[in-house]
Amino acid sequence: MPLTAPHPAEDFALLHAATRPLGERGSRRATLWMLGLALLTVLTVLALAWYLHRVEVQEEERRRGADAQWLEQSVQFHFRRLEGDLAQRARQLAIDGPQALQAPGQGEADTHPAGLLWRSPGVVLAQAWLAQPGDARGDAGDLAVWRADLESNAENRQKLQLLQDTAANLRRASYAGPLQDAGGDQDGRVWLAVPSFDGARLAGLYVVALSMQQALDALLPPWFIAQQQVHIVADAGLPDGASYLTPMNLPGVELLLQVTPLGSHTSSTPRLFFAVALVFLLGLLVSLLALRRDFAKRQQVQQRLQAEVALRSAMERSVSIGMRAWDLQGTILYVNQAFCAMVGYGAQELRGARAPMPYWPDEQAGELAMLHGGILHAGTQPQGLEAQYRHRDGRLVDVLIHEAPLLAADGRQLGWMSSVLDISERKHAQRLAAEQQEKLEASERLVAVGEVASTLAHELNQPLGALASFANGLLNRLRAGTIALADMEPVVRRMAQLAERAGGVTQRVNAFARKRELHLTRLDLAMLVRRAASTAQEGQATPIALQLPSRPVLVRGDALLLEHLVHNLCSNALDWAGEAASTPARVQVRLQADTATGEASLAVADSGPGVSEAAQARLFDAFFSTKHGGMGMGLAICRSIAEAHHGRIQVERDALLGGALFTAILPLESDA
Repeated sequence: MPLTAPHPAEDFALLHAATRPLGERGSRRATLWMLGLALLTVLTVLALAWYLHRVEVQEEERRRGADAQWLEQSVQFHFRRLEGDLAQRARQLAIDGPQALQAPGQGEADTHPAGLLWRSPGVVLAQAWLAQPGDARGDAGDLAVWRADLESNAENRQKLQLLQDTAANLRRASYAGPLQDAGGDQDGRVWLAVPSFDGARLAGLYVVALSMQQALDALLPPWFIAQQQVHIVADAGLPDGASYLTPMNLPGVELLLQVTPLGSHTSSTPRLFFAVALVFLLGLLVSLLALRRDFAKRQQVQQRLQAEVALRSAMERSVSIGMRAWDLQGTILYVNQAFCAMVGYGAQELRGARAPMPYWPDEQAGELAMLHGGILHAGTQPQGLEAQYRHRDGRLVDVLIHEAPLLAADGRQLGWMSSVLDISERKHAQRLAAEQQEKLEASERLVAVGEVASTLAHELNQPLGALASFANGLLNRLRAGTIALADMEPVVRRMAQLAERAGGVTQRVNAFARKRELHLTRLDLAMLVRRAASTAQEGQATPIALQLPSRPVLVRGDALLLEHLVHNLCSNALDWAGEAASTPARVQVRLQADTATGEASLAVADSGPGVSEAAQARLFDAFFSTKHGGMGMGLAICRSIAEAHHGRIQVERDALLGGALFTAILPLESDA
């Protein structure tokens, strides 16, 4: 079968690759990639944390700046509005006189609505109108409070005089403070002076004492004070890390607002997004680890699958048995190279083929179609099915087909899987063996015919010769008239005995020629030996001495053939007993039964010259004889008879009589 080069995917190196783990180089590279990815992930997390912290710091600074700017603008706005409200009232006082002085909070009833600081209670602690000298209407309002602060200490007096000078000379609102109480501590009060002019002449100053803390409480909305705490400070020292300062920008007053955040006001949204991103990164890393593990498993499975495919392909290429798969409708699904080589068609030509197949012999198409239908229906018997295919070159191929169900993974039968063995050589050998057997049987028949003929000639020679002698003697005496009727009776009786013996010889030879028709019976070998020896003794001068056991020696055999065996051995012993001139002729027949071995031993010894060692090797061959005029069939027939009874015969020199000793060993019949 021609072999094709293995496909790269079916290389046997894959088998070795499948027995070892993943390549160390690939695993090291994947590990480095994973470590790099993990390091990149950690750096990314740290960078995101740093960036988030920086964004939060910047956001906090931006928020502080925005709050400070809002707070400053809000203070500026409301105090400018308060200055506007006071300026309007100062003009009204300059026109209407001190009687027009109104209490704080009355702006809602005015034509022009007042600002928040004027309307908020507790912000304006005191108010007074300081008229210019020469004004008949004079001063009015809380002059006692003004004079008390003016005369309380030198610093307050200096601040208040500066306030009056600034407002009168600069023609704008001015502040003074914060003032000190009687103990010298700043009490948070600030005086605001707003000048009123009548043309270029100063009409008077409208002064109000303001509580800066009340003003701050009125300015700050609830949402602002809920997030941070605001204090008015006069000393512009460095605040702590969490606080910051915002100037109030009131001319004449150096007051600052110290803002302290209440807790962290950083938005949790970026941190939440950062936590979500971190979770996603960790999830991504875990997914990559799981993906790598799954990839490694898939790679191992793929290598094993490729190795199994390579092994299966190698097995398919190496096996000499054709393999064929077909579905339940009889369509060929698969054939291996051995099957293609068996029928001479390529796999592409056979795949998809249906009955009648191209490799069916035309003269057997009908028979193969029936076999094909039976196979599709029930497969084949365990011993298989023999058929003949025709190779593409025209020669017939004897095949032995075995079918097995082709099952899917779920046990569902998809079709049949065939193993097709080319038995052409075996069938050819069987045919040759049959022919040889036939020739051998013919030869054996010819040999048997020759043996039968020789045996007949050998066995009938003596009785027929004796009959001829008796018949000639009787005829001579009848012609001579020298014989009486009474003398004729023993001669005729002897002739009848000889004729009967010849008939018995014919029967024995016939029985020997028909070995398969042995008539086996249970018989006493001692009685058989006594009868056969008596027959052989007739006409012989040498006596046969019998040494027989007193008990029966039972064997299972054909009486006629065993009697022939004993007769032949005794006749040979009588013929050779007288050949040794130094000793008197003697013949002994000894029969023994050995129950230990389960065998009967029949020994026939004579006093003759014995059998030479050279003759012993061929003594039982047909047509070999050491006796003058012998045909060489007697001992061959004896051996055949012994072997037909599952026994054996052997020859040696007898230690007692000195001549030949033939021993026939036969199996004893069991007592049961």
